[in-house]
Amino acid sequence: MTVPGADRPGPFVVVGTPGDRRVTMFASALRARGLPEPSVVAWRDVLAGAEPHLPEGALVRVDSPGEDAEADRLLRGPGAPTRVGGGAAWHAAFVRGLQRVRRAVDGTPGARLLGDAGEIAVMFDKRRCHARLLAAGVPVAAALPVPVTGYAHLRALMADSGWNRVFVKPAHGSSASGVLALQARGARVSAVTSVELVRGAALELHNSLRVRAYADEADVAAIVDALAPDGLHVERWFPKASMDGQVFDLRVVVVGGRPTHAVVRSSRTPMTNLHLGGARGDLDQVRARLGAAGWRQALGVCARAAACFPGSVMVGVDLMIGITWRRFAVAEVNAFGDLLPRLTGLPESGAGGLDTYAAQVAHVLAPRAAA
Repeated sequence: MTVPGADRPGPFVVVGTPGDRRVTMFASALRARGLPEPSVVAWRDVLAGAEPHLPEGALVRVDSPGEDAEADRLLRGPGAPTRVGGGAAWHAAFVRGLQRVRRAVDGTPGARLLGDAGEIAVMFDKRRCHARLLAAGVPVAAALPVPVTGYAHLRALMADSGWNRVFVKPAHGSSASGVLALQARGARVSAVTSVELVRGAALELHNSLRVRAYADEADVAAIVDALAPDGLHVERWFPKASMDGQVFDLRVVVVGGRPTHAVVRSSRTPMTNLHLGGARGDLDQVRARLGAAGWRQALGVCARAAACFPGSVMVGVDLMIGITWRRFAVAEVNAFGDLLPRLTGLPESGAGGLDTYAAQVAHVLAPRAAA
């Protein structure tokens, strides 16, 4: 996708959290091009009901609500920010906020969104996102086709499908919050997750930066039963390739339909997220192992996934490579998947030497630069 524009770029506006690292990195990318820093519309104001006031010709970037306790309260209701759950309420409030932003853009002469609000909403619904990718022929892991009402129902569906290993994902979660890598054979159960289960006067689930394993079926059932009312997306476990004793996947950033950045996320646990202890692996080693044709195929899958969201300047695609190094499957498509500090673009992408934010700014300005 190429954003149309006049000879001079309009003012940039970010809907985000003031001071958030994403906002500051995007501002740095604008300064590097000799452009003013963006004005910031705080998510907490939008979520409280305020419709943004935008300058004419504004180029509006929607970013993550970030680590803002007040925004979290407005999205999920009161409670500890570390708690797991509340995804359905979060998504509904988030979509209402996106609609306010879209109305403000539609009502401002010359203003444009740099990411389609409807597409962002789909990316934050794993069930709808998976269905869109599947319909487009993008390889994804098989998923249970019906809503899961609880742990007993999940086990019955797994038995009917002949699956004993699955990933259980909250439908509206992000950053692996609430995700369980579950293996079950009869009464023998193992679940790897970042969820910390706290039993007290009331059962509580909290996010933890430490990945832990549960082998007590009662604990696993309690977690699944607590998460199920908000909606679950359950995929068959896709066995991933490994290097040096660690499994890995790729986060590939696609800008304007072209894969521009890639990072290897490796871990000794099924959770490869960098904030959960995953490490950046050796991309050159992965490319060499895949070979030129395999690497082109991997990037092609990511481009096809991004093409399912043509109104989005940027998406982050989480790509799994199978244990044979011949199969690929998209695990997630992320609306805010570009927070990858110190990562520069793939040399062949046209974004060599640029970070993910600079690549996006260059893409948005390209038509004007050519004029």
